[in-house]
Amino acid sequence: MASALIQFRTDEAEKIAAIQICERLGLNLSAYLRMCMLRLVQEQGVPFSMKLNDSSENPGITAMRRASAIASEKGIADMSLDEINAEIAAARKARNRE
Repeated sequence: MASALIQFRTDEAEKIAAIQICERLGLNLSAYLRMCMLRLVQEQGVPFSMKLNDSSENPGITAMRRASAIASEKGIADMSLDEINAEIAAARKARNRE
């Protein structure tokens, strides 16, 4: 798959705020933007909402942080979508043989 560079201009304060939110969500800004584009195309619309809850952390965010930490520990944090899908298919195939 060929990579394409996408650039756009934004207010510096908005960029900093976005980076800080992504960090609190356990993401970096580039990963978030790639995730948004992929889901936008797959769903043909904006399919999700991720917000920080001031009173307590959202359970979904907690789960994402834990998954991100596990992926880093196992050395698989940089897997491509194709690699992830192949792992899922292999796990399902193994489960069906049991």
